[in-house]
Order: sequence, then structure tokens, then C-alpha cells
Amino acid sequence: MKIFNFASGPAMMPKTVLNKVKDEFTDFNNYGVSIIEVSHRSYEFKKIIERAERNIRDIMKIGDNYAVCFIQGGASLQHAMIPMNLMKPDGFAEYADSGHWSGVVIKEAEKFGKVEVIGSSKNTNYDRVPNIRKWKPDNNSSYLHITTNDATHGTQYHTIPELGNGVPLIGDMSADIMTREIDVNQFGVIYAATSRVMGPTGLTIVIIRKDLVSRSEGKNLPLMLDYKTYVDEGSLHNTPPTFSIYLLKLVTDWIVEKGGMQEMEKINSLKSNVLYERIDSTDFYQTLVEPSHRSRVNVVFKTPSAELDRKFLDEAKNCGLIGLSGHRSVNKLRASMYNAMPLEGVEVLIDFMNDFEKKYG
Repeated sequence: MKIFNFASGPAMMPKTVLNKVKDEFTDFNNYGVSIIEVSHRSYEFKKIIERAERNIRDIMKIGDNYAVCFIQGGASLQHAMIPMNLMKPDGFAEYADSGHWSGVVIKEAEKFGKVEVIGSSKNTNYDRVPNIRKWKPDNNSSYLHITTNDATHGTQYHTIPELGNGVPLIGDMSADIMTREIDVNQFGVIYAATSRVMGPTGLTIVIIRKDLVSRSEGKNLPLMLDYKTYVDEGSLHNTPPTFSIYLLKLVTDWIVEKGGMQEMEKINSLKSNVLYERIDSTDFYQTLVEPSHRSRVNVVFKTPSAELDRKFLDEAKNCGLIGLSGHRSVNKLRASMYNAMPLEGVEVLIDFMNDFEKKYG
């Protein structure tokens, strides 16, 4: 039976990448040792990390005025590193509250300085993102932080706000990086854990405009929590997660071969459109997200009852459809369809949904 993994993360990876890992795991590139045994100071690994960075720069069209850093600790560590490094002394930062993860980020930032919530969709149960036309960041704000895609509630910014007053825009793109075309130049910092779109757990990508790195000067931060350490030493001050970086290199090789972000956006839009069309065609399935705010990669929905939701998960698993449980905080169903999920998987899911509705509708 063919398995399709709709989990939010760790998520499905391209089969060709997994097969290459299998082939190279015990003898990497005829080097005579496993990839997990290759020294991070070796010429062989230097080629891997340089290729990974070059792929990211090419795919996302990143200029030389940005540094690309490879940092451990997941996106959760960045929730703290952002204010630790970028909050101005005795200053404040602005955050947009668009769902579960932005709420987590806000609580963490409050430990390091004053936080102003500039917009929120909490009063509508996060069925949309805040109205960006009304955003007027304070000129004195250290930065403005958004979560571009909330995988818990299934919402996504389809328009990135342009800030004309010099306030840096910070984007947590853990759930939608490299799934669509964006203009990196709109951001001061983009960060994303790799475990959804770009590879396995254990690694976070931080794309930071170089002029912002100096903000940590005089703060006496721990060495490994200072962006300057990663920028100055090419993310090699200590031993990085070498296997995760190797897999990131392979996944980004695959994205380049498939046509880059333009092609990823095209297929991801198609996958989400056909699934939303199926959900909207009946009252049996429902999504509570406003149509213009729906995520293209995390489709959150439900059946008429919690009992049927549980039956849906059990019977879907028996058909090779796994990972369809929603985040524990919302108790709904969720189909996460990142770059590696083929259209075939979505079509199999829709066929199952048709049969399930006939059986219980």
C-alpha cells in the first residue's frame, strides 16, 4: 500500500531524496565513510554547506546584503533570539497576532522587552490574518514580526505588507518557506525550521540583512545566541547539524531541478485549490477559514462531529493516508501539503473523503 504523509512536521520528503540518502548513507560520494562521519571541517562538508547556501540564495533570489545562517534549536529558539539580538535598548517591538504560533512568539518576546500587538484576528477565532491595510508601524519600533503561515489554524498571508518607514519586517516562514514566490527584500529577517518544507528536524535557516547584525553589539549575549557568531564564522563556530545540512542540500537540489519557487507555487496552489473545492462542495466537510486567507499548504477542516473526526483518522490510516490529525490546540483535521506531497496524494485523499461522506453523511 502506498503511503501519503500529510503531517505538519516532520513532514513528507521527496522520494528521490530519500533514495539518494539511502544510497550514500554508508559511503558518501565514494569517500569511504557515512555522511554522518564526515567532519564539519573537511573539504567534503565545506562543499555541502556552500552548495546548500547557494541553492537557498538562488531559489529565493537573495542578494549579497543578506547573510544565510544555519542554526540549531528550531524556530522556537528564534522566538527568543530575535528580540535578544534586534530589540533596541529600552525599546519595543511590534507583533501581528494571526494564530497559535504568533501567540507563542509574542509570549517569548515579552521576556526581553516591550511588545505591542499591532493587529490581531483572535476575536474571530483566527479565521483570517489581520488586515494589513490598517498597519501603521511606529517609526521607533525595533521591528515588526509576522508569522506568514499559521499551520495550526490554516491561515496565510497572501500579500506581504510593505513597510515604508524603515522598520524591519521579521517573518517566521517555517510552514511556507520555498512553497511560493516572495520578495526577500521586503524582510529584515526570515527564519524557518527545516522540518516541514526543507528537510529533517534539527536545523533552522535564518536569512538576515547584514546591517541588522550589529544590533547585538554591547548586549553581551551568549556566543551561540548572537547572530554575529554565525555570520562571521559561516555557521561553523561549533559543530553544526551536519546530517540535516546535507539533507537540506539534497532537498534544495530537488527544488532547483523541479523549477524553483515558481513551479512550487504553481503545484501547491493546484493541490490546495482542488482540496478546498472538495470541502466547499458539501456541508459534511467544513473549514472555518475565510476563503481569501486560506493556507495553500495547511488545509484545516472538520466533519460534523468529533466522533466522525476520529473515525476519519482511523479509516484514512487504513487507506495509507497518515498524519491528518490537526494541532492539539484546535482538535480538527489537517492536510499539510508541502512541496514533496504529489498531486496524486491529494487525489487519493479526495477519493477517500468521497467514500467517507457516502458512508457517514
